[in-house]
Amino acid sequence: MGRLFTPMDYWANAMQVGWVIAEAQGVIAMRMMGAMGLWSVSKSENSRMLNEKIFAFAKGGTDASLAMLAGKSPDVVASLAIKPIRQATRSNHKRLIKRGLKRA
Repeated sequence: MGRLFTPMDYWANAMQVGWVIAEAQGVIAMRMMGAMGLWSVSKSENSRMLNEKIFAFAKGGTDASLAMLAGKSPDVVASLAIKPIRQATRSNHKRLIKRGLKRA
């Protein structure tokens, strides 16, 4: 018999989604400030923004689908769907926060 999942397994996934939401809001704010000329962003930021979303959602969907086909528990499936999105938001937030406000 497989491992029994607990409410804490679902709580861990909910926390990861919470981090995705919080970091995504910060990334959106920094990118918008970059578009206005207030935040230091690279010229490739707009294309990067689109490409990373496609990759993260495709990877999460593929990993979650394979886990479902393998009979994994719902918490594992959700975790695999969230993981690449969380990695993208975390790395974007760290990268953009380091760039900081644009100097005059």
